[in-house]
Amino acid sequence: MTQEIDVTVKPRFIQAYKDGYPLILRESIESWDKVTEEGTVINLFDEKGKFIIKAYHGVQNKGYGWALSSNKNEVINQDYFSRKIKSSVAYRNDFYADESTTAFRVLNGEGDGLGGLTIDYFDGYYLLTWYSLGIYEFKSDILEALKSVVEYKGIYQKKRFDSKGKYLDDEDDFICGERAEAPILVKENGVNFAIYLDDGAMVGVFLDQRNVRKAIRDKYAKGKTVLNTFSYTGAFSVAAALGGATRTTSVDLAKRSLKKTSEQFEVNNIDLDNQNIIVEDVFNYFKFAVKKKLLFDLVVLDPPSFARSKKRTFSASKDYVNLLKEAIQITNRGGIIVASTNSANFNMMTFGDFIRKAFKELNVKYEIKERFSLPKDFRVLDEFKAGNYLKVVFIKKVK
Repeated sequence: MTQEIDVTVKPRFIQAYKDGYPLILRESIESWDKVTEEGTVINLFDEKGKFIIKAYHGVQNKGYGWALSSNKNEVINQDYFSRKIKSSVAYRNDFYADESTTAFRVLNGEGDGLGGLTIDYFDGYYLLTWYSLGIYEFKSDILEALKSVVEYKGIYQKKRFDSKGKYLDDEDDFICGERAEAPILVKENGVNFAIYLDDGAMVGVFLDQRNVRKAIRDKYAKGKTVLNTFSYTGAFSVAAALGGATRTTSVDLAKRSLKKTSEQFEVNNIDLDNQNIIVEDVFNYFKFAVKKKLLFDLVVLDPPSFARSKKRTFSASKDYVNLLKEAIQITNRGGIIVASTNSANFNMMTFGDFIRKAFKELNVKYEIKERFSLPKDFRVLDEFKAGNYLKVVFIKKVK
């Protein structure tokens, strides 16, 4: 049986937990020292001994655990996890029924009541991603719960932690069932993507950008020249090409991007002759484009929230304004900049301030066409704003 420990919450944090804030902060607990083992179930009480919530201890970024239940007598076992997973699957019934999309998120951490864990679906295969040792301690019960709720071809996992909370790249991510082909082909709104379930931390496409890719394909790409920066495997470029772009240019520093992006074009029968794939530091490419007087009709900016190379460190919260200024200079008048960030350190309002500052400093006018945040399958809690991390703005450069 899982160990349970009672702890006392400091007065100024009590109301937040009562209202549904799910992240357990170390500074919110009076005597954290007695909670030593990750995976320990902790019962939170106020100073008068009144029960508040049941949670578990797991170190993840700045948090020390996640809420599990408001029921003091809740037993955290396979039945508990089965109910959570069954509810999350039911919430996504429309995704399972959509033959044009065979890759989506099935359980989104705290949005579905299980902070520290995500489960993704790839055409019959399930991928569990563990974000702390704490939630991983429940692996056996969670795995059996998943197997009892869904039919599956195979189940894989990613561990995004080690003893210090960092990513652990296992030699083999396969758990059970049948092994997937490498790659497996999934569909997203009718577009093909090559997915690798056992090839490092990332599988080949970021599912949270599904609606953004659809908008690019259906509304913005036709007859346009497209620059896709920080392109990874070129998913935005694929969407643009299928939407009728005259030419796409994909730029990423990682050497693997050339092979991976070519593959994504090929599985969609897209002619590579009209697609440029460049392995280069994006900021160096900006300088090259300015020097050569290159201009694009559509520029996609989707940098990591934080990245470090040999010559440069990028932080979205500090450097996004300058990144936008670089993009503005190589965007045609009337062109579109797709500004995206997955940084949870600031909200959409602050992101809007970044956009205003960048255009103002260059004395360029702009118009916001539309905004996107996480899609439906990436379920979020109103009580935990940081969970709704994705911010995407389509910006028209007026003049």
